[in-house]
Amino acid sequence: MKFGARNQLIGVVKKVKRGNVMGQVEIEIPAASRMGSVMTTDSLDDLDLKAGDTVMVIVKAISVLVTKE
Repeated sequence: MKFGARNQLIGVVKKVKRGNVMGQVEIEIPAASRMGSVMTTDSLDDLDLKAGDTVMVIVKAISVLVTKE
C-alpha cells in the first residue's frame, strides 16, 4: 500500500483503550519514545489492534495514521 506521507515509523502497540465510540492506541517507536493515535472503535476493530502488534505509524501534518500489515 502506498501513502503520500513520508514520515513513516515502525512501532509496537503498547496499550489500547476502548470507549463507546472512540479508542486510543499507544505505540512505542524506535527512538525509545511513545506516540499515540485516537480513532473510531470501528477502525480499531478493522485493524484488530492489540498490545504487541507491530504497526506502521504514518505522520502527516497534524494527523497520526496507524496501519497494520
